[in-house]
Amino acid sequence: MLKTIIQASENFCIHQIREPHVVDNGINEKRTFIAYIDIDAQDSKKHRVYIASDANFMQRIAKIFLEEDQSDEETLMDMTLETANLIIGSAKVIAEEADKNPYSINTPYFEKIDKFDFAYDEAKIIRVDKDEMIIAIKEL
Repeated sequence: MLKTIIQASENFCIHQIREPHVVDNGINEKRTFIAYIDIDAQDSKKHRVYIASDANFMQRIAKIFLEEDQSDEETLMDMTLETANLIIGSAKVIAEEADKNPYSINTPYFEKIDKFDFAYDEAKIIRVDKDEMIIAIKEL
């Protein structure tokens, strides 16, 4: 499942951010904007997918979508939710088209602004320059 989410994240970097990116394992200790979406897979398993990004990564996205050079914290929180929705929604389509355990997604929820300290089964970091976004998944 993480594979389709990472594929969707990379597509997001290629088509929206339009900057080179790198995918690495693990998480970081940075202060991040953290949102999650719960997904219900066809195999009856439930997962929580976290999107956690530093302020610079979210500001980069706010600049693209809102043309804001300096967004306030509330706007960056909204952009975190929108980014989670776009990436997980895209991953849902990828999984459906590949017929690889398709799933439905719930509404994104903003968790907090802090270091990522949630339990997870797998995680990857997407880096664009020095800006980072964590994608983590946990079976519920």
